[in-house]
This record gives sequence, C-alpha cells and structure tokens, in this order.
Amino acid sequence: MAKKKLQEIALADKPGKQIAVAVEEMILTVRGQKVILDSALARLYGVETKRLNEQVRRNADRFPSDFVFQLTIQEVRSNRSQFATGSQRYRDPRFRPLAFTEHGAIMAANVLNTRHAIEMSVFVVRAFIKMREQLLNRAELERRLVEIEKVLLSHDAALRDLYQKIRPLLLPPPEPPRRRIGFGARKRRD
Repeated sequence: MAKKKLQEIALADKPGKQIAVAVEEMILTVRGQKVILDSALARLYGVETKRLNEQVRRNADRFPSDFVFQLTIQEVRSNRSQFATGSQRYRDPRFRPLAFTEHGAIMAANVLNTRHAIEMSVFVVRAFIKMREQLLNRAELERRLVEIEKVLLSHDAALRDLYQKIRPLLLPPPEPPRRRIGFGARKRRD
C-alpha cells in the first residue's frame, strides 16, 4: 500500500503529469465535440497561433471539417468565459479561432513537424482519451443509477402494499367494553 502511494507521489512530481492536467483544462466542448482552440494548441506546440493557422491553410486537404472547424461569432461570444486566455482577448475579431478535435490536434503536430510539437501531441492525445473514458464511465454510472431507481420504485410500491396489510396487525386491539362499577337500578320488565 505504501509503495503504491509513493508511486502516486512520484507521478505527481513529474512535469509530464502537470502538462497532462494543463492540457485537460484547455479542452472545451463546442458543438457537442471535445476540442482545443488554435491559440491553446499553438502555445502547447511552441509556435505562434498565426504560424499554426498558416500551416492548416497550406495543408487544407489534411484537415477535413471533422478535424478542425472555425467557430462562429456567436460561439466565440458564448464561450468567451471558457477561453480565459489573454490571446483571445486581444485577438482581432475578424479572425475567429479554429477548434481542433483530437485528430486535428495530431495532424497539426504532423504538419508543424517540430520535435516539441510531436512530444506535446502525445499529451494532447492522452488528455482526449482520458476525457473520453471519464465520459463513458459517467454514462455507465447514469445507466446503473436509472436501473437502481426502477428497482427501488418497484420495491417501494411492494413495501407500501405490505405495510398496508401489516398495519392492522400492529395496532393494539380495541379495548373490550367495561362493566359499569357501582349500584344501579334495574328496569323491570312486565
């Protein structure tokens, strides 16, 4: 047990673990997909956002719409609080951010072809995989909770019925009629 705890502490001290956590925080949900914005991806890969977008435009055939897409103005406005990066605040509003899916992020590392980008793409892929696993675990948990709720509701109805049948047996018996104490005149019958 102590050995396992030491391994966890050792993993927490490694810079790779910190990078993986930072990458997870950069992943957003847009249009029902997990994506990472161009500015965050460029920062991870150690290049300027302009250079990353330039490479995407030059290699457009490598980036179909399910790998990368441009956010609409409304998406930019509604997700402004999620972006929380300085580069988004000062970005020219005419140039909307690109959103990279997991496969788009890998392809971006390939077209940039720098050692740092290739190393960082491993962390990006791991972060997407971890988020996907968490989503699957959550879906499984929700499914099991629904099943448990159905079982509990059927048990609840059965218990209510059983209680209604047992309740009369649990109540104390009614007191028998008491005889009157004392002297009383009896009525005569004729």
